[in-house]
Amino acid sequence: MKIGLMGGTFNPIHLGHLLISEYIRTNFPLDKIIFIPSGNPPHKEYDDIVSSQHRLNMVVLATQENPYFEVSKNEIERQGKSYTVDTLMEFKDIYPNDELYFIIGEDSLYNLRNWKDPEKLFCIINFIVIGRNNLEDKNMLTKISELNVKYGATIHYIDGPIIQISSTDIRNNIKNFQSIKYLVPETVEKYIIDNKLYLPEA
Repeated sequence: MKIGLMGGTFNPIHLGHLLISEYIRTNFPLDKIIFIPSGNPPHKEYDDIVSSQHRLNMVVLATQENPYFEVSKNEIERQGKSYTVDTLMEFKDIYPNDELYFIIGEDSLYNLRNWKDPEKLFCIINFIVIGRNNLEDKNMLTKISELNVKYGATIHYIDGPIIQISSTDIRNNIKNFQSIKYLVPETVEKYIIDNKLYLPEA
C-alpha cells in the first residue's frame, strides 16, 4: 500500500489542504493519506495558534467525509517538541510493509537540510513535493536532483493546481470579522464560530 503523510499545524485546516491532498492521492497515486496535526512544532511560533485539541478536532471534521483520508494523533499526544524525523520513525514501525510518502511544499524542500537528522529522514521515507506554479520550476527540480544524488533520497515532484488560500488569511479574516465561507469546510467554519476561535482579544 502507498500511504501519503500530510503534516502541518493546520491552524486552521482549509479547503486548499484538502484539494491538494486529494489531487496528490488521485494523480500520484496513493491508496490513502494520513493527516498529522502538529503538537508542539519546534520551528513555528504563533501568537494566535489555538490548542492542539482544537486543531485536531477541525482536521477530523474536515476529513471525515473522505474514506481515503485518516487523521493521526501521533504528534498531538507526544510530549515536548515534535520533530518530523521522530514522527516518521514511528510511522515506519506502524506500517513496516507499506510505502510511505511524506508530502511537502516547495518552501519545505529548500529547508530540508535544516531539519533534525536530515540524512536519517532521507533514508527512512520517500518525499512528494507539490509544485504551485503549474510549471516545472527548474531550480526546484535541480534541488531535488541534488538531494537525491547527495543523500540517496527519493523525492518525487508533482505539479499541482494553484490554490490561493492560506491559514494566515483565514485567521486575519476572522480577526477582522470578515467571512471565511468557501475557504474552509462548513463543519470547520461552524466549529470556529461555536468555539470563538481566532477572534481578536478583548
